Amino acid sequence: MSNIDINEQVKEIKRSFRLMMNGVTASSMREKGVNYSLNWGASLSMLKEKAKKIGYNGELANALWKENVRECKIIATMIMPPEEMTPEAVDEWMQQVSTQEIAELSSFNLLQHVACASSKSLSWIESEAELYRLCGYNVLSRLFKKGTCFSDEEANRYFKSLTVALTGDSFMVKKAAILSAQHFADLSDDKETQIKKALEQLNLELF
Repeated sequence: MSNIDINEQVKEIKRSFRLMMNGVTASSMREKGVNYSLNWGASLSMLKEKAKKIGYNGELANALWKENVRECKIIATMIMPPEEMTPEAVDEWMQQVSTQEIAELSSFNLLQHVACASSKSLSWIESEAELYRLCGYNVLSRLFKKGTCFSDEEANRYFKSLTVALTGDSFMVKKAAILSAQHFADLSDDKETQIKKALEQLNLELF
């Protein structure tokens, strides 16, 4: 597909957001400090329906992701084929995650499904960047829920980062970290014991 075709598709998709506009939602987001170059306040259900009509399209997804438009980024996470997300592509996309909403939706819609999800999420929770840590714990929650297990070395890295998150100042990271710990504990009785031991030194009891 040519760049002209992609550009025209992006323009058509952006025009379609006018019909989805919700000024109250967009205004509320701005008041909460959620800033995009453009935000129509479209509902997730409408965006899911639009993404379903478009279908999986990696080239188009990449073009939409580069737009600083809330709705473009959300649809991009829905239409990008996970198998096309190389580790390098994942890194490039992560650099464009600028809000809590996009961090959460990209984790749920796309990042949990990429081949390098486990290794990337471990490195993200070790990052100093708040949204990277948020993505990391969100992805880990989904992976644990699907039965993904860690090696001893990986588990140690996870526990170390978890204790930092649970004693840190970021509420959204702490909340995501707690959820990931609960899903980790659900893997087995042994995993639950490991989590409890890791948290004993913090005088925390999550279960």
